[in-house]
Amino acid sequence: MKKIPKNLSYSQYVLIGIVSILILSNCKSDHEETKNTWTSYKADAKASSYSPLDQINSSNVTQLQNVWTFQTDDVAQGEDPVSSQSNPIIIDGVLYANSAKQSVYAVNAATGEQIWKFKALEEGEPSAASRGVTYWEDGEDKRILYSAGNYLMAIDAETGELIPSFGESGKVNLNVGVRDDPEEISVTLTTPGSIFKDLIIIGSRLPDFYGAPPGYVRAYNVKTGELAWTFHTIPHPGEPGYETWPPDAYKYAGGVNCWAGMAIDTEKGVVFLALGSPSYDFYGADRIGANLYGNCVLALDAATGTYKWHFQTVHHDIWDYDLPAPPTLVTIQKDGKEIEAVTQTTKQGFVFVLDRETGESLYPVEERKVPASNLPGEVAYETQPFPVKPKPFVEQFMTEDDLNHYSEADHDSILKTFRSVRYEGLFTPPDLKGTISLPATRGGANWGGSAYDPDTDYLYIRGNNLPEIQTIVDADEHFKAQNNTRFELGRVTYEKHCVACHGADKKGAMEDVPSLVDLKNRLSENKTLLKIQQGGGKMPGYKGVITEQEESGIIAFLFEMKDATIDAPQITEGEEKPKRFMNITPYRTWSDPSGNPALKAPWNTLNALNLNTGEYDWQIPLGNDEKLQEEGGPDTGLLARSGPMVTAGGLVFISGAADKKLWAIDKKSGQLVWETELPAANNANVCSYSVDGKQYIALSVGGTEENPSGSVMAFALPSDNP
Repeated sequence: MKKIPKNLSYSQYVLIGIVSILILSNCKSDHEETKNTWTSYKADAKASSYSPLDQINSSNVTQLQNVWTFQTDDVAQGEDPVSSQSNPIIIDGVLYANSAKQSVYAVNAATGEQIWKFKALEEGEPSAASRGVTYWEDGEDKRILYSAGNYLMAIDAETGELIPSFGESGKVNLNVGVRDDPEEISVTLTTPGSIFKDLIIIGSRLPDFYGAPPGYVRAYNVKTGELAWTFHTIPHPGEPGYETWPPDAYKYAGGVNCWAGMAIDTEKGVVFLALGSPSYDFYGADRIGANLYGNCVLALDAATGTYKWHFQTVHHDIWDYDLPAPPTLVTIQKDGKEIEAVTQTTKQGFVFVLDRETGESLYPVEERKVPASNLPGEVAYETQPFPVKPKPFVEQFMTEDDLNHYSEADHDSILKTFRSVRYEGLFTPPDLKGTISLPATRGGANWGGSAYDPDTDYLYIRGNNLPEIQTIVDADEHFKAQNNTRFELGRVTYEKHCVACHGADKKGAMEDVPSLVDLKNRLSENKTLLKIQQGGGKMPGYKGVITEQEESGIIAFLFEMKDATIDAPQITEGEEKPKRFMNITPYRTWSDPSGNPALKAPWNTLNALNLNTGEYDWQIPLGNDEKLQEEGGPDTGLLARSGPMVTAGGLVFISGAADKKLWAIDKKSGQLVWETELPAANNANVCSYSVDGKQYIALSVGGTEENPSGSVMAFALPSDNP
């Protein structure tokens, strides 16, 4: 809302008052409309994660109760519980959410009663991480736009049925229109698309590996499904940024995709995108140069896809420092002026505050010299951008004194590692001797993003403080097959692509990653192959990244077909293969031999940043591991990816850690004022909405043994406390 200027005359104030009354008496204001809805992912087109509702506030939040729970029903009893990342939206009293198995539900937002269910996937098709749905309307035409598998679909918001006039029988194939053969790739969405007039603008989710397709940004007509425009995130000849790549890179380079989401200035018609890194993430000898538009905040004309400006947060990324969350549109006070800006949180723990019109930083940014690479063929970029303000919201440097000391043996082990690997602080390049990465592949910031309070110009940010050890190997040497069987080819393919998440023992090396032990008794070969090709859960699709022979081999390995002796193809003698290095330990917290984090706590924080001054008002640990907490000491903080929501009621709501808590925190002081324990770990952003004058707090919650599908839970004040 625009602030009324000071020093007006009495008559001017009277005139403003009369105009305001006339407007309010003849139409519902934007503020009132918003008070009844949480209309899109992260609240609104600005990706603010802000609720103007104040019925629930710091004086009464302790009275919050779980008023209804809606159980999704698409995982059979006895199957592994799933984790949901859905941020529900609410339109005219109806809550729309997707399940972890990618069905879409319409639910009465006041009672939790199901209105309809749309099953997006056919039986046996793999589901993938998905964070919500998109709503559009034009008069009586009301639609839910949703992506599952490699399709974008239009669903009637009132009936839950596909709209046949959209695309082909209600669907658009997202594999079509990208550079590569649509039969040989798998393009999906993790974060829902955004609406501008009659367009839905989408990014994509791609495998972060050699051979990945490019992450073009596209816009489709909401009514017809026709492609309206495409922006090449890896520029073609003659396009701005082409000179920052090798000449033929547009033919083979991949990634640079908008997987985390976007924000739209609907008044000015500009879409702001958060772009990921080029593939492969940790070695870029085939893409020497700055690699625009990798790791950029990119501003495009929302109607045409025409380039307006960019700001690159990492040049020639070799650390997997994707922009992990949507930009957030804000309005700040600086140097006595009100400035429309866009903020971007990063995995490195930086917050970039950019002028929305020009893309120039509103705080000083220095290009600082960073270490050179030792890997053959690699040319690390000489400098990287460091904002002078705001300061990073997570640790960016560690010393031996920062190592944990749970026991002499554990400490000696991590100290030995610390002294043996390469470490020169932030932007130390991947190295064959191993490299410490802090912040690492999971942030700093993650996909939950930030929350902006327009009443105070504060930005609330969750941050992870967990280092990783990059273990770099020569892929051809490290993954060399011992013999020429399908099973052996499958073993090395598994080690190359799967072991980082599923573990060498197949039991799952990361949270929310399923065990593959005894897979043959739980899943068919065909369904397993489909999941490998299209992706599932956190895993992207590997169609086109691994060969048909490797697919056949990995099935033989996973299904323990050790007698599968069909010869795997051999490389022709003398055939040249490009040198490929790989990080075989990404996404793993560096831990001591007992499994404790190597770095001292806190491992996760919530931070309140005053955007007008660039200073933090408070920073608190978020989450707690009681077993590792020092006696009488502060909470440890716990790794989490979901983000905060801030309300006009003076509260920040956030969840998402392994301790299963939902918290309400006083937004001014950072004091915890309310918490409750959920049935399972929540891994999704919180939302808030109002129905018939009653405010609700709602969130998606993961599955349990009793209900493996997960649920949506709503909280509100008792009915006698309106």
